[in-house]
Amino acid sequence: MSTQPVKQGATLGVLGGGQLARMWSHAAQSLGYRTAVLDPDPDSPAGLVSHTHIQTAYLDPHGLAQMASVCAAVSTEFENVPADALAQLQQQLPVAPGPEAVRVAQDRALEKAHFVRCGVPVAPHQVIQHAAELSQVPEDLLPGILKTTRLGYDGKGQVRVNTRGELAAGLTQLQNGDPGVVCILEKRLPLAAECSVVLARSADGQTVHLPLQTNVHRDGILAVTEVYDGALSPETTALALRCAYDIARQLNYVGVLCVEFFLLQDGALRQTLGPLVVNEIAPRPHNSGHHSIDSCDLSQFELQVRCMAGLPLTMPRLHSPCVMLNLLGDLWLRQGDTPVEPDWAQLLALPGVHLHLYGKTLAKRGRKMGHLTVTAADMAQARQVALQAAALLGIAPW
Repeated sequence: MSTQPVKQGATLGVLGGGQLARMWSHAAQSLGYRTAVLDPDPDSPAGLVSHTHIQTAYLDPHGLAQMASVCAAVSTEFENVPADALAQLQQQLPVAPGPEAVRVAQDRALEKAHFVRCGVPVAPHQVIQHAAELSQVPEDLLPGILKTTRLGYDGKGQVRVNTRGELAAGLTQLQNGDPGVVCILEKRLPLAAECSVVLARSADGQTVHLPLQTNVHRDGILAVTEVYDGALSPETTALALRCAYDIARQLNYVGVLCVEFFLLQDGALRQTLGPLVVNEIAPRPHNSGHHSIDSCDLSQFELQVRCMAGLPLTMPRLHSPCVMLNLLGDLWLRQGDTPVEPDWAQLLALPGVHLHLYGKTLAKRGRKMGHLTVTAADMAQARQVALQAAALLGIAPW
């Protein structure tokens, strides 16, 4: 990365044109930069709001050449953008995060191995590729969750297994006739809660972070995030931050990184592993950090821009306790298969409600269409209004 900041007026680029890139584009433009998006979708949310939309496949040589010619620095919107595309661009301009860090995040086996090298607590696990390896799986890894090591997100590419018979069937299901699909079995842990750390690390190693987020997932998709002082004990907060910082440092990471954690219930495993284990990392701004647009004086998207452009990082401050609700396509389909737009006026009549819709033209079940953040003077008020909003939308309480 260059030691000189990228001057305003230059173009910053991103591979991937979904909602994360859209919000990143808004942040970059507010700081005076032009934006370029490479995404094959002609209706990509970020492509619709950027100065340049390069509509090609991620590994298309002409598209990458055009990206390199117009951009001063490039990032990625999601971890499944090919790391090879980032590596090609890195030969010509700064890329944050770099391809090697993204390669680790793309492969659960590499990811778990990195956690082990960092000395951070992680769930007991074992990599499995061939049925012949099933007999070597220790009994204490069951019941567990069997996951593909690549291309799994939002609950996809995984099955719960309780017995060796279910483990064998799960491997057959996930491989689906392709023996090249590698899987990883993780012991199922007694969870008390989930939380995440969103940090930003500059090329010179300066690191800052958003306040810790506590999260609720449903069907493998983030549903609710709450952020307020004292959500976790000081000791657990310090441990999560130390683990996240170690993971980023040993990846030589540049950019915004989310580290997701499981908080363990009291019991023997908690006594062995500690209060939390690292679940996974996301090499980009993260769904659980969306609240920062409205609740903090510095959003995760501006932090990503600052990392890319070589601008100073300052520690974000939470000015308002908040609750964030994910708005999935299911909310448009409550009356059947014909989409019906929710009544946004009802929601916006509630105090402290901030609505963000992503510009997606087609609502599908499980598809992230937007999010809603409720800010208030204290957490009790934020939660009360968020529960009112959830009831209006048909979202189950938490």
